[in-house]
Amino acid sequence: MSRSKQFTHDLASLWFQAPLVIALRTQAMMLAAATGSTRENAEMGRMIGEKAAAMVEGTLAAQQAMALQATRAMTQVALGRKPAALTPEPIAHAAMKPFAKRVRANTRRLTKT
Repeated sequence: MSRSKQFTHDLASLWFQAPLVIALRTQAMMLAAATGSTRENAEMGRMIGEKAAAMVEGTLAAQQAMALQATRAMTQVALGRKPAALTPEPIAHAAMKPFAKRVRANTRRLTKT
């Protein structure tokens, strides 16, 4: 799958599956609160941990994508060539990819019967 198609796939994944994951987790937390169950404490901890890990991973990936583009541009300048235009799409895709991956995994896990 091309990079552009993968980016579109990840965006669509987040657009449709993130609200589903939020709804499923909210429903489970409400049921746990109503019944006094502590079973959902692990899910809440997992939810927070996943968000933190995805944020760090996405930030590092975006920084790496920016550095890669800057390095390519500087190499072109050093060779006396006109550098290619810097594009935000690879940076946005790198930043968003960890979130999309986790949302897809959570959707699969939470919709199992």
